[in-house]
Amino acid sequence: MAWSPTVTRTESRIVAPITYWARPWLAALMVAAAALALAGCGAANGDNAGKDGDKSKDGVPAVPVEVAATQRADMAAIYSGTAPIEAERRAGVVAKVQGEIRQILVDEGQRVREGQLLARLDGDQMRLEVALAEATMRKLERDYARNTELQAKGLVSATAIDNLKYELEAAKANWELARLRLSYCDIRSPIDGTVTVRAERVKIGNTVMPAGGVIATSDSALFVIEDLDSLILRIAVPERELAKLSVGQPAELSFDAVPGRAFTGKIDLITPIVDPTTATFGVRISLTDIGNLLRPGMFARVAIVYERKPDALQIPRTALLDGDGPPKVFVVQEGKAMERAVQLGLSNGAMVEVVSGLKDGEQVVVVGQGALKPGAMVRIVNTPARPAARTQPAVATG
Repeated sequence: MAWSPTVTRTESRIVAPITYWARPWLAALMVAAAALALAGCGAANGDNAGKDGDKSKDGVPAVPVEVAATQRADMAAIYSGTAPIEAERRAGVVAKVQGEIRQILVDEGQRVREGQLLARLDGDQMRLEVALAEATMRKLERDYARNTELQAKGLVSATAIDNLKYELEAAKANWELARLRLSYCDIRSPIDGTVTVRAERVKIGNTVMPAGGVIATSDSALFVIEDLDSLILRIAVPERELAKLSVGQPAELSFDAVPGRAFTGKIDLITPIVDPTTATFGVRISLTDIGNLLRPGMFARVAIVYERKPDALQIPRTALLDGDGPPKVFVVQEGKAMERAVQLGLSNGAMVEVVSGLKDGEQVVVVGQGALKPGAMVRIVNTPARPAARTQPAVATG
């Protein structure tokens, strides 16, 4: 019987008829397909085997984590604060007598010496007062000399001589006072320094008045003189830090106005009392290295170094577990996460000192702690290299 072609239907596709001469090729194609299927099964089994390798003996998958090795570096304990800098030697110059401004001899930015003339008032009235006081004094000097001669002859009583003597002394004092008031017409600098403020009202022809006995301020002063080489700053420190600070301790300062430059200073005064309203005490810091770059009014960030620890054992702060009680970390040992309590010392924000509980080179979990339980199997997904030791400014943990 002759062979006739057949048609096979699968879903919506029709397979073309296969003739007798194509059967050897069909057999080869089926063998290749079977080989590919076996290879795919083998690969799948291999993947499953790899995944099974990340499981513990009870079949629980290992938790992927990142770890960091402990490191040693120097740490410095600091107290941080902020304050504007000011000149320790600063003087507000006010008018001591009333008068019209006749001369202005300096302006802002000029350096002046102690006693240098800044401005001059008219002083017409004061000169007349000096002349009147001098005339009165000369008359009394003559009267006293004449009556002394008469008293030697017994013609004038001792009481009259004493009265003339007291009147003469009063007249001399009035004369000196008038001369002093006249000298106040010359407005002079009381210190060496730089003119940092010249009041707007300091103009030729303006009449100025005495300050009325109040302490001179930038508003009441005609001129402000500051010694730009004697810069200080004052900070208010909480009373709990009192035992940590002492006179002579160094301070590190930075300024936004001078980026990338560090300045040094030291504590030269700690106030002996605590302000009961703010529970703070005052600390004065003198700047020892200003390099002609700083000016009064600049805002400073201050770090007072009160303790240093060389070669302190440290871990990243992110290794600490959240929760109450003593601080704890997970330490990786033989592929397992072991919970361990640690005692902390200093901290610089990113790194913390470990006083006890860890050893050099131990690995602590820094990422993935939330999914861990003590004794859980872990799979490290990073390469924990020990960073090189470096000095870290730090603050004490509370």
